[in-house]
Amino acid sequence: MTGWDIHPAGVYKVLTDCGTAAKDMSDAGSAMQKNLEEAASAAGTLTSQFGPYTSTAGLVGSALGQFMQHWSRDLVYIAKRTSSSLHGADQATRYYMAGDLEHAANAQGEAAKEPKVDMPGRGQTSHRTKGR
Repeated sequence: MTGWDIHPAGVYKVLTDCGTAAKDMSDAGSAMQKNLEEAASAAGTLTSQFGPYTSTAGLVGSALGQFMQHWSRDLVYIAKRTSSSLHGADQATRYYMAGDLEHAANAQGEAAKEPKVDMPGRGQTSHRTKGR
């Protein structure tokens, strides 16, 4: 007795549906990033009236940048966690169907591991940081 009672056709139906939803989420995230950048740019700039005349992001643009900076780590984490879970479920099911329960358990264990999120310009690799 393995403790598993897997119905491969059901697993693959769920994986297909989840894969479609993950693709839609990825597309929405990409569009959001592009739209936020465009909105920040269109929101205008602040210009010093005392020379030299330099411009910096305006208040709305700055707020949108802060929003994206704050949430980008979580969005990358969600994408990595989703991908790992879908891939792990697929692998574990394939091993289960082949009767290789040890590899199935290993695939399941790998999929459950915490993904590492390395953002450009930051040294942190865990999903959550203290105080957040």
